[in-house]
Amino acid sequence: MSLCCIPFSVAWSAAGPVAAAQVPVIVEAAARQHIARWAENAGLVEPQFGITVVPGTRPLTGCAGPVTAQGAETRLPARMRFVAVCAGNNGWRYEFIVRAQVSARIVVMASDLAPGKVLADEDVLLERHDISSITDSIGDPGEVVGMSGKRGLRAGEVLRRAVLTAPTLVKRGQPVVIVARHEQIEVSMAGDALDSGARGDAVRVRNANGTVIRARVAGAGTVTPLTAPATANSPSE
Repeated sequence: MSLCCIPFSVAWSAAGPVAAAQVPVIVEAAARQHIARWAENAGLVEPQFGITVVPGTRPLTGCAGPVTAQGAETRLPARMRFVAVCAGNNGWRYEFIVRAQVSARIVVMASDLAPGKVLADEDVLLERHDISSITDSIGDPGEVVGMSGKRGLRAGEVLRRAVLTAPTLVKRGQPVVIVARHEQIEVSMAGDALDSGARGDAVRVRNANGTVIRARVAGAGTVTPLTAPATANSPSE
């Protein structure tokens, strides 16, 4: 789960006439729906949030027509910008700062870990934290197991994608095992890696017959075919 951005904007409308005091309520409803949808799409674990609407300094008036509120800048829940628009000939446009306090159960370190050491199941746990200003927290421990820290990691530290790296499991020139599966049938053969890659990366592999194929790194020294075999002299390779 990443909070790098909220890639959609939810519009909330209210039919007119709308009193001035109702406009912040409409903005809050739009922001609440926005955060709720984002939390669901991001896969946050047990999310909780509160919304505070901060009006601008310009006087706010009522609207005879419908009012629509929509997010204009929503990169960080801690400080978003929403715009309310009053339709009609005497309409107006008014900006609000909206602050959302969001918490969820996210991945943290259970113990200290030296730089470069691979994370195991017992190294991480889920704890509730405020993530209103965190753009790259992680909600699934399974995402970090097998990765390592770019620096030393401390017990209790919130794990962020920026401090993690996927270890290289296949190195160029290394012998690999090519494992192909179809339904209940599994076939394996030897090969040589032509590229280096981490888990999930696509690499070129030359199999025992000399044919170059595209394969995905599945584990240490293990790959699975991606596409039909290509010849070793294929210009695309």
